[in-house]
Amino acid sequence: MSTLFIYYSHGGKTDLVAKTLAKHLNGDLVRIHDVKKRSGFGNRLISSIDAFRETKTDILPAKVDISNYNTIYFGTPTWAGNPTPAILTIIDRCNLRGKDVILFATMDGNRGDSNIKRLEEKVKMRGARVIETFTIATKDKKPGQLVKDTEAIIEMKDLKMYKR
Repeated sequence: MSTLFIYYSHGGKTDLVAKTLAKHLNGDLVRIHDVKKRSGFGNRLISSIDAFRETKTDILPAKVDISNYNTIYFGTPTWAGNPTPAILTIIDRCNLRGKDVILFATMDGNRGDSNIKRLEEKVKMRGARVIETFTIATKDKKPGQLVKDTEAIIEMKDLKMYKR
């Protein structure tokens, strides 16, 4: 059994964090894509409302087979202090009973902790055991700095101990 990283990324920063984690922790990656258009001012405003209301959305892939994984990471940007609709949708489609879960959120501002808190509630309702959480501030950071910040979290949180 190994580790799986399931994540949604809109602007690419969460994608870079997830890829850095998977590289250092030897895990498989599944990027969730939201079918709904989320770019542009009007769509971003609607996206924030969707995140606040926890509106489900059409995603690709529609489902992810997690049966061969013991440890699952879920990652998402922070929108209006909440997880994105895409990551909430995939969590609701997973049977997490007996799975160890690690949650991470990227954020341009603050309120990543409220995002993590809501993610934690959602995965626990699906039967998971949350073993670790963290946030990564991304505002005005270049890719190299995000990689360094992610590597620092791997060391600080001793995430390598969860590899199987």
